[in-house]
Amino acid sequence: MSALPLRRASAAPEHPSPATVDASVLARLTAQFAATAADHDLSGAFPRENFAALQARGLIGLVAPAEHGGGGATLATARRVISAVARGEPATALILTMTYLQHHALTRPDSRWPAHLRERVARDAVENGALINALRVEPALGSPARGGLPGTVARRDGDGDGDGWKIDGHKLYTTGIEGLSWLAVWARTDEAQPRTGVFLVPRNAPGVRVIASWDHLGLRASGSHEVVFENVAIDADHAVDLRAPADWAPDAGSQTDIDAHATQQAWMTVLLGSLYDAVAQAARDWLVDFLNRRAPGSLGAPLASLPRVQEHVGEIEALLRTNRVLLADAAAAVDGGHAQPATDSGLLKYTVTGNAIRVVELALQLSGNHGLSRRNPLERHYRDVLCSRIHTPQNDAILVAAGKRALLSSGATA
Repeated sequence: MSALPLRRASAAPEHPSPATVDASVLARLTAQFAATAADHDLSGAFPRENFAALQARGLIGLVAPAEHGGGGATLATARRVISAVARGEPATALILTMTYLQHHALTRPDSRWPAHLRERVARDAVENGALINALRVEPALGSPARGGLPGTVARRDGDGDGDGWKIDGHKLYTTGIEGLSWLAVWARTDEAQPRTGVFLVPRNAPGVRVIASWDHLGLRASGSHEVVFENVAIDADHAVDLRAPADWAPDAGSQTDIDAHATQQAWMTVLLGSLYDAVAQAARDWLVDFLNRRAPGSLGAPLASLPRVQEHVGEIEALLRTNRVLLADAAAAVDGGHAQPATDSGLLKYTVTGNAIRVVELALQLSGNHGLSRRNPLERHYRDVLCSRIHTPQNDAILVAAGKRALLSSGATA
C-alpha cells in the first residue's frame, strides 16, 4: 500500500533564489498566460502548459523547504510570483497558491508529518512539478472552518498499529484535481473517540474517483471538481497529522502552535489577496488602454481626457495602492517573524478583496457595454474577482471575529 514512487524527470529545474525571480521573468509569464486565459476560461480546461512553464523556471517548488531541494522562498517572494501569474491567468495562480500553502506548512514548527513524507512531497515538487492541495469541504459538512466532524472516514486496515488505513468519503471544490499528485485529505477516524486530521493520499491511488462537476462563474480553469474516495488504501504513516478535534482550535496548544497557526493564516490571506489584487490590476490595465484609445465622435478626444473619468481612475489607483501597501506590509511582518494575529489577517483579506472588487466594478462603470462584451477581458476579470468572497475566511466570519475582539477587549477595560 505504499505511495507510488516518484516520477523521475530527466533534468530537474534549477531553483531560483529570491534574487533571481526577477521582474522580467515574471512579466514574460504574465504575458504568456494572459494570451491563452480566455481560451481556458471558455473551455474550463486544466492549464497544463502553464504549469509546464512554471516548472521549467523552478517555480512550483519555490516555497518547498530548502533542505529538500526547494527554494525555501519568503512570503514576499511567493507573493510576487502569485501576483504575476494571476495577472495573466488567475486559475493557474489559485492552484499554485494551494501548493505553496501546503509546502509552507511542511516547514511549520508544529508540523507532525513524518520527516520522510515531508521530504518526499517536497522533492516530488522540485523534481517533477508535483502539485498538492488540501481536500476539506464536503456536501454535508461545508467548510471545516465553521466546525463539525468530517463525513470522510478512515478506518484501520488490519489489527495492528503498523497496518494501513482505508478511506471513504466525498469532497467538494478540490481545486486543481486534474493536475494534483498529492491529496491532503481532511477526515476522521472510526475510533470510539474519533480523531480528525490529514491523510496523505496519492492522486492515482485506486479508489479515488473524480466527478467533473465544476462549472462556475469564475476561475473556470481551476477544475475544482468533486472527489469520491471508495475504500482507498494508504500506509499507516500516511495519517500525517491526527489530533483530538478540540486540539485543532486556533488557540489550542502551546504558544508555538498558536504562532504557527497565525503565520499559516497570514500566508493564506496574503497570497489569496495578492491573487485577486492582481486580477484588479489586469482590469485596470485594460481600462486605461481602452480609455486612451476610445474617442467618441461627439467628444472629439479620448475618454481619458474627461475630468470625471480621471477622477474615477484616480479612485482605482487609490484602491490598488492601499492593497499594495497592506499586502507588502503583511508579507514583511511574516518574513520578519512577526505575523499578525489571525483576526487581523482576516481583516486584510476583507479589505484587499473588497478593494479589488470595487476596482473592477469601477472599470465596468467607465467602459459601459464594451466592458461587458465577451470580446474583451473585463467581464472575465469581474467574474474571477467575485470568487474572492467565497474563500475562507469569509466576510461574515471575519467581521464577527473582529467585532467580538473589539467588544470584549473594550468590556475588559471598562
